[in-house]
Amino acid sequence: MKVGIIGLGLIGGSLGLDLRNCGHIIYGVSRKESTCNRALKKEVVDYADINLKSLSTVDIIFICTPIGLISQTLKQLIPHLSKEVIITDVGSVKTCIVKECESLWTNFVGGHPMAGTAEQGIEAAQKNLFKNAPYVITPTEKTPENSMKILEELAQSLGSLVYTCSPEIHDQSVAWISHLPVMISASLIAACSEEKDKSILKLAQQLASSGFRDTSRVGGGNPELGVMMAQYNKTALLHTLQGYSQQLDEITEYIKTEQWDSLQKLLMITQQERSPFIGIEKNS
Repeated sequence: MKVGIIGLGLIGGSLGLDLRNCGHIIYGVSRKESTCNRALKKEVVDYADINLKSLSTVDIIFICTPIGLISQTLKQLIPHLSKEVIITDVGSVKTCIVKECESLWTNFVGGHPMAGTAEQGIEAAQKNLFKNAPYVITPTEKTPENSMKILEELAQSLGSLVYTCSPEIHDQSVAWISHLPVMISASLIAACSEEKDKSILKLAQQLASSGFRDTSRVGGGNPELGVMMAQYNKTALLHTLQGYSQQLDEITEYIKTEQWDSLQKLLMITQQERSPFIGIEKNS
């Protein structure tokens, strides 16, 4: 199969490596000539170009641009394609993207491979990035069934765990486990940094270890991506922020009024309820 990939960063480049290893012919497109050359040298793609016209003969295209550029990229693609070409994306928000893109292209299938690292760019591309990682496909009633099955087969060939749901359910789910943690983590860093006593702030920075590192990691990530999460998944994110705020208020009240038994009960519940989210029960 001829596979087109637009955007040769971490996700696009890693897709290229693995799909090429599966025997597919990979056509890559990047805005920078230097990225195209590097992708060829790293054997991420078979062909690379800065022009979208180079994808006119492919069977399926993965749009691996930032969320805000997905529909814009699709509009630029359309004049160069036949109607049989399947187009999918890798954006972390689906409702608004799927709605706009399927109005532009009837053979569009929303997708979200949930894998990544802190690194970005073509140099970060790696093999097996998607192995054992979730790959969510978000069809609507308009999605061609055969196109969805082809994307599912490609995702499975990457070793991904494929899930299928509506764009709306996807967005609310990732708001809880991906977008909300970014905002909480960022708030933690901001609150700590606003400590007025410089000696306390300095010592806190010196003492910070694995607990702070783990809880602050996603808040110290790509600011542009964080803003896009909030901008394009606003409703779902606000819902989760409200729920989190209520829980934080409850804990604050327990401590303020010295309800230690209530606090202990809550912590015992959260100790038990954490495991399904991090795979302990899934892998047992």
